[in-house]
Amino acid sequence: MKKFINDPDNLVSELLEGYAAAYAKKIKLEGNNLVVRATPKAAGKVAIVTHGGSGHEPALSGFVGEGMIDISVPGEIFAAPGPPRVLDAIKRADLGAGVLFVVLNHSGDVMTANIVMEMAAKQGLNVKQILTHEDVAGGPKSEPENRRGLVGCVPLYKIAGAAAEEGRSLDEVLAVAEKFNDNMATLAVALTPASHPSTGEFIFELPEDEMEIGMGQHGEAGTGRMKLKSADETAEIMINMLLADIEAKAGDKLLVLLNGTGATTLMEMFIVFRKVAQVCAEKGIEVVRGGCDEYLTVQEMAGFQMFAAKMDDELIALWDAPADTPYLTVSGK
Repeated sequence: MKKFINDPDNLVSELLEGYAAAYAKKIKLEGNNLVVRATPKAAGKVAIVTHGGSGHEPALSGFVGEGMIDISVPGEIFAAPGPPRVLDAIKRADLGAGVLFVVLNHSGDVMTANIVMEMAAKQGLNVKQILTHEDVAGGPKSEPENRRGLVGCVPLYKIAGAAAEEGRSLDEVLAVAEKFNDNMATLAVALTPASHPSTGEFIFELPEDEMEIGMGQHGEAGTGRMKLKSADETAEIMINMLLADIEAKAGDKLLVLLNGTGATTLMEMFIVFRKVAQVCAEKGIEVVRGGCDEYLTVQEMAGFQMFAAKMDDELIALWDAPADTPYLTVSGK
């Protein structure tokens, strides 16, 4: 796989250096490559910290800024960072009201987070953790430990970040984040594999005439491979699985996002979104907010992640609240 890189050993440090140079008015690097808001949040407000492997840009550090994440801790390619760096981020981020630590349910991320929480408890730090696990392909809601965290982390950063900007307490920010977390679901579909940028080798194989619904963002097995289907057929399969998972019914309001995973065009995503909106309308479900973009990618994987969440007036207001990050800006008007 052809890529514009230099020494593979320097991938993360160089991409972060470039990112910081490109968005110097919004973010900066501190400590051991921690991505920090250029303009800190006001003292006395809850801070939002997250961590995860690099190689999924713009996630996760692309959402550091006003109204979302205060500090992101990027690991190596597809690998969680070490606990000491995450603990450092939590200490730096705390503005006197505590820290909400957002963790995606992947084994390495969870292992790091568990160690960090133990270290934080020993040091008396005011930090609470929320684990995103919205991938419906992993199993039923009753088995959250088997469900991966996918693109749902990004809208959760938005909801929690907006609540924190309002001056809500740590318990209040956690509560509204949990409400959103409990009512969201994601399902991915892959058409072509991704490569590991350090080696150029593909991380899984997929025949030209097949697709896989439910594949994880590192090539983890999904719910089963099938022959390639049309945009409408794919959209209908996926949205119906999501609606069933969140138990959406007539009269409900939804946030729906399509996240391109690296090599899928906006043209394709808009065609899929069109069918999603039609299916929801036929069921009396209103898509009140939506988006099609690349929020969390997997190098050059072709496919997308479909995200849906039930919304109420409080969650809609938090979604619409101002935010100013390199990869998500909301005017609040």
